[in-house]
Amino acid sequence: MSGSPRALQLGATALLGQLVLQLLWNAWRAPATRAALALSVLPLLPGLWICLGNLRRGVLVGGIVSLFYFCHGVANLWSDPGSRLPSAAEVALSLAVIAASWWDARGYKRPPK
Repeated sequence: MSGSPRALQLGATALLGQLVLQLLWNAWRAPATRAALALSVLPLLPGLWICLGNLRRGVLVGGIVSLFYFCHGVANLWSDPGSRLPSAAEVALSLAVIAASWWDARGYKRPPK
């Protein structure tokens, strides 16, 4: 298995950046409810937790979860002019996690049966 550890580290960093962005974004939206905070933060935790033991698998899980954050960011870019900056950051971080997972997997070859 030849992967790219720098790409995986970048993916894990972007995943952590998504978590920080969600916390800041919910703090910025004045009365953020606990439910809104939970819905925005909890999906990121399994990928980060898995990264501690297996970086490749954690970034893969984080990339799958990031697809939802990408859709959310794009929808907010179109609909809410007041939150364009955090929406653009959400899209960029999501793409970084997805691209890191792809970059790591691009040279992977399955062993013959």
